[in-house]
Amino acid sequence: MIDKSIFAVSVFVNLSLYQSKYIFMILYTPLKFRNLELKNRWVMSPMCMYSAENGVANDFHFVHYASRAQGGTGLLLVEATGVVPEGRITNQCTGLWNDDQTQAFKRIVDFIHQNSESKIGIQLGHAGRKASTWNGQQIPLDEGWETVAPSKIPYAEGERIPHELSVSEIKHLVWDFKEATRRSLEAGFDLIEIHAAHGYLIHQFMSPLSNVRADEYGGSFENRIRFLLEIVDAANELLDENHPLFVRISGTEYAENGWDIEESVQLAEVLKNKNVDLIDVSSGGNIHGAKITLFDGYQVPLAAQIKKETGIKTGAVGLIKTAALAEEILQKEEADLIFVAREILRNPYLAIQGSFGGKAECDFPPQYARARI
Repeated sequence: MIDKSIFAVSVFVNLSLYQSKYIFMILYTPLKFRNLELKNRWVMSPMCMYSAENGVANDFHFVHYASRAQGGTGLLLVEATGVVPEGRITNQCTGLWNDDQTQAFKRIVDFIHQNSESKIGIQLGHAGRKASTWNGQQIPLDEGWETVAPSKIPYAEGERIPHELSVSEIKHLVWDFKEATRRSLEAGFDLIEIHAAHGYLIHQFMSPLSNVRADEYGGSFENRIRFLLEIVDAANELLDENHPLFVRISGTEYAENGWDIEESVQLAEVLKNKNVDLIDVSSGGNIHGAKITLFDGYQVPLAAQIKKETGIKTGAVGLIKTAALAEEILQKEEADLIFVAREILRNPYLAIQGSFGGKAECDFPPQYARARI
């Protein structure tokens, strides 16, 4: 028979050990980028909702983003938003090239600022040769639009050959990114993230497998990253000490002779000296049919290597489903922020619920206070 007194002591000790590990969780401590302070390390990763009309965010987007702010998430990143109409992945993706789009985002941003401690940023991008699609398939030209790329290489067999951008067109796209940055600030966003991952246009320039140009935007590593660096410089001309700049990259594209972790480290070293505040480290997306082994936290080693070798702050993303795993990543100094995608779609209150086990402080809507206990 079990001695109940010993059993009770054992449970108390184990519980105390569990709580002592998490009472002062890094996950629920603030972190500053420039002058912007995030209340905790949870980030809602940018995820396309395919629900906009003419690039304009609507009531769905309002509820979608506001609910995650009510859930205590430290930073929300709005989905990949096209800087020009042809830069959208689909014709139902958000855009930021006109006043209607700016005002629709401002409504969402203002509500979040007025009703939570969450900060909100936006991911600006251009899909390049992976634009004009629906459900992952390229749509007919009469329903979509001509795609562009650094070189005349389609993403998948059977797709239309993209238009190869001229140098003057590249320069204009840099201006488009700058204009979208200006509109982002008008809408009240707290920070900007440049989307240079997942096989979209900037990533297409970075990879020697999708960029075979022979001019100043192709060939060497320095030339292949030039487009990204020009966008970063243009954005930073508008950003001040209250508005940080993140860059999302694919740490590797899982292909021989393609963009890899070594070049990602090299790029991070450059971006660190370009006033980029954090590298958001994802992977893949540029090579059709690439084989990727998935497991919880599968991309964390990429973020960890970049952080260790360059000292720049990184964000970890990729099947991070629990506060315990998030905390472990932070304690091992493998990343500085935890980007969550699918799990925060399943549970908008992930941050709040994760704080309960360790009695950590997390923004809790006063209207819901009775549910804290």
